[in-house]
Amino acid sequence: MAVAVVAYLLWGLLTIYWKQLERFDAAELILWRMACAAVVMALVVSVRRSWTDLRRSVARPATLVLLMVSALLLTVNWGSYVWAVVNDRVIETALGYFMAPLATMAIGVLVLGEVPTAAQRLAFGLAAVAVVVLTISYGRPPWVALVLAATWSLYGLAKRRVGLPAVESLAGETLVLVVPALATIAVLGARDGGVVATASAREWVFVLGTGVITAVPLLLFASAAASIPFTLLGPLNLIVPVINFGLGWLLYDEPMPLDRIIGFAFVWAALAAVIWDRVQAARTPAVVAVPVTS
Repeated sequence: MAVAVVAYLLWGLLTIYWKQLERFDAAELILWRMACAAVVMALVVSVRRSWTDLRRSVARPATLVLLMVSALLLTVNWGSYVWAVVNDRVIETALGYFMAPLATMAIGVLVLGEVPTAAQRLAFGLAAVAVVVLTISYGRPPWVALVLAATWSLYGLAKRRVGLPAVESLAGETLVLVVPALATIAVLGARDGGVVATASAREWVFVLGTGVITAVPLLLFASAAASIPFTLLGPLNLIVPVINFGLGWLLYDEPMPLDRIIGFAFVWAALAAVIWDRVQAARTPAVVAVPVTS
């Protein structure tokens, strides 16, 4: 469990990391992250000696399409997150990752045909109320949170369909976009105020380190996912938005008026209902049908 906790702590603390680069354009930072992550993941695949398996997977058109879809969803998710952090909307990222489990459940019901329990229906209702309350509070829909929740949940669905191990899957996702990313970086490099033109030595360390900070939590998570129950792994995921919420409110002094707290409370109540439902389901023994003899 300690490995999972460390992975989630690192993901949560990435907000502080991205704040060191807040003077740069978020789109450019994501391009650098994708390029640097591709380099790191190529090294990881080399160490694991899994290039042959990865090439065979990518050679299948269906897998390649799914990897490209996953990569685009991941890019939008990363981009929205980094944009929010560098534009002082850290609390809204917390809301997005609080809502992500609820969005995943919605995909299970709407896409995979799963039947929602009473607690899940209650959670959907509470989440809808939360969106209305927060829309009134912000004066606009919390679009960053909604995009983060939607893209992360759809990314999870795409990953499920790809059928590759976590490491090889991320390597494929970053590698299919590395050429467009590098080409766009070359174009943006000519702009005034861009990373290439203006980054200091310290900032270059942070930019080039984005590949490592992307890969390390994922590798820790992959290790944890293989060794601890998902019923424990799922709730631990809430560490990330709790950290982001605390950072935005307490460290970066983002406003948190009463109506916004009420909106978050509806989301937290929805999550509490879902967690309680899952705990009760885990405690209920399966009913085994006994054939009736005549």
